[in-house]
Amino acid sequence: MIIIGNLGSEPELRYTPSGTPVTSFSVATSRNYTSSDGERHEETEWLRVSAWNKLAELCNQYLSKGRKVYVEGRFTHREWTGMDGQPRCSHEISASEVRFLSPRDDATSFNPTNQEEFVPEAPPQDEPDVPW
Repeated sequence: MIIIGNLGSEPELRYTPSGTPVTSFSVATSRNYTSSDGERHEETEWLRVSAWNKLAELCNQYLSKGRKVYVEGRFTHREWTGMDGQPRCSHEISASEVRFLSPRDDATSFNPTNQEEFVPEAPPQDEPDVPW
């Protein structure tokens, strides 16, 4: 899955019990269209993204709320039973590539176009899912 949108929240870095870094953030994607009656509409969808390992650390360091981002990764669906006994589910993208499309205000920012291409590690397959 590939999306381009704006971060809706600050990235959150945490670690699995085995010490693997994972960063989570939300991305808003929007589309504008005109209905058959001529009225203009905008629809916004919110997607959760998780990045693992070195990519998680880079996202946590260089992304911030409002910045435009390109995310490529695997779509995952997760189901579990909540503390109240009710079934729950979530959808997210497990990122394999993240590109920072908005420049940061300071000159020391990471710019992927000026660096060697970063090839992220794949998310660990043996790590348990961490519910949001």
